[in-house]
Amino acid sequence: MSAARATGRPAAGAPVGVGGIGPLPGEYQHEAGGGPAVVAFGGGHGVSATLSALRLVTDRITAVVTVADDGGSSGRLRDELAVLPPGDLRMALAALCDDSDWGRTWRDVLQHRFETSGPLDQHALGNLLIVTLWELLGDPVAGLDWVGRLLGARGRVLPMTEVPLLIEADVRRPDGSVVTVRGQSAVARTTNPITHVRLVPEAPPACVHAVEAIDAADWVVLGPGSWYTSVLPHLLVPDLRAALHRASGRIVVVLNLSPEEDGETAGMRAEDYLDVLHAYAPELRLHAVVADPRAVEDVSRLTERCAAQGAQVLLRQVGRSDGTARHDPLRLAAALRDAVEDVLGDVDVRPGHRDR
Repeated sequence: MSAARATGRPAAGAPVGVGGIGPLPGEYQHEAGGGPAVVAFGGGHGVSATLSALRLVTDRITAVVTVADDGGSSGRLRDELAVLPPGDLRMALAALCDDSDWGRTWRDVLQHRFETSGPLDQHALGNLLIVTLWELLGDPVAGLDWVGRLLGARGRVLPMTEVPLLIEADVRRPDGSVVTVRGQSAVARTTNPITHVRLVPEAPPACVHAVEAIDAADWVVLGPGSWYTSVLPHLLVPDLRAALHRASGRIVVVLNLSPEEDGETAGMRAEDYLDVLHAYAPELRLHAVVADPRAVEDVSRLTERCAAQGAQVLLRQVGRSDGTARHDPLRLAAALRDAVEDVLGDVDVRPGHRDR
């Protein structure tokens, strides 16, 4: 193992590039270890939970992250500087930091928020760092690779598109009328049923590196997370949806531990999450669905809905033992490996299942 990999620090004596920065990230490749090649889709706390689990299984991780956030520090930077919202990307990078004093220290630096009466209040330092690199390099992917290098990240983080997005949702009110809610933060707070979701622009170009990662993946993981604003948006990008439709890797869906009673998934049952995916990507071939039994109201109904989409249900206690609605990394890592390797335990492997 190289000294740079062991410490997470850039190698000494590296050639100098733009603005005194070392080798351009296009020349830098993460030193891959063992394990399957995995692509994880999502945003915010959901994808961070997946990445915290996956890093226990493999070093060959690519996180593909939504870029529609319009609130908080990310929203302010997006509006002021006309850049991608960096917050969800920052959280994914922090989840992949090297397990060393160097990596953990820089993770904490990245996640640090200022508390002040001035304009820096509640800005995350990592957001400012990421945007600085974007301005210096003129390349969102290169900037993220540089932050990953600083952290000694156990994988790579990519935006799903290099275009800032707006999420719009049609929402049915109790009186039956339908209104349009605009913006990720507003959609996330709605508690009325969502009937349709779209992106603005409607068909943004996918990040080419994300498409390449899907094509090379052994596993693909969708969820958990805010279903309409963090998970579903990936299926609304035509090139990503097409790549998922043709993917040879096994696609696993991780369901949420509970609906957001004060947010976009209020009142949703376990099978409803799958219905949403199927409505926007009917050709998506699922291999397995991981669900915590405490979050499933009707196991037979979920099993039937999964079977209709060609998937098996894997019921595992993947939540933390403290009772909070958060996934436990060790439990989720074990469940994901079991799901992909058909160690289903409480359900039977399909007869005649075609390995893919």
